[in-house]
Amino acid sequence: MKREIHRWYSPNLYREIEVAVYGHYGYALLMFPTAGADYLEYERFGLFDRVSHLVNSGKFKIYSINTVNNESWLNRRVAPRYKSLWQQAYNRYITDELVPFIHLHSHGLVPIVTAGASLGAYHAVNQLMRRPDIFAGTLGMSGSYDLKDYSDGYFDDLVYFNSPVDFMKNNYDEHSLNMLRNRRIVIAAGQGNYEKPSASVEFSNILHGKGIGHKLDLWGHDMTHDWPTWYKMFPYFMETHF
Repeated sequence: MKREIHRWYSPNLYREIEVAVYGHYGYALLMFPTAGADYLEYERFGLFDRVSHLVNSGKFKIYSINTVNNESWLNRRVAPRYKSLWQQAYNRYITDELVPFIHLHSHGLVPIVTAGASLGAYHAVNQLMRRPDIFAGTLGMSGSYDLKDYSDGYFDDLVYFNSPVDFMKNNYDEHSLNMLRNRRIVIAAGQGNYEKPSASVEFSNILHGKGIGHKLDLWGHDMTHDWPTWYKMFPYFMETHF
């Protein structure tokens, strides 16, 4: 696969931030890493090798990015409100910096699908639910879509508006809902050790209640919260659903 590394100083995140790009052309697949990992995590663990045939054929280009998880939801040293503010800054980085970069790099307004595993699944789904005017679909693998799972009980307006389980329950904006009804959404989880399939079911029920079509796919009890599960899920869904 063709591979590029791009860097720039982010005025929203107050640091230099990197983006790894894989492929030549196709729609954009925006990948969020797991937990406290970085933009090269999926490359190091060989996940992208599982879809190299799709990338090389021009089905999509991968844009793999960093998060602010270590500054925000995984940071035990700061006040909860500070974590919320970091999440909001990250949202601005995505919409104001990264999306324009993707369009410039792709030489046009290509569709952007978000994807990730574990905490990356949360980010992928959250971005689509917040901004269906920008994103074309999402693949969430082994995620929880209730930000309270990461906020240690803290709840404010920014947690609410970044917690899909919470804000989607109260989303009655038909313009936003109609856009989501025309997006490709896959919510997948295993049922083995350290997985939480109930989180996927809970969010699926909310989507059903809003008339938003999607695929909920619960894999077997041998599918744990780990790379062997995602090695199987990721290429399967990218081949068959996007």
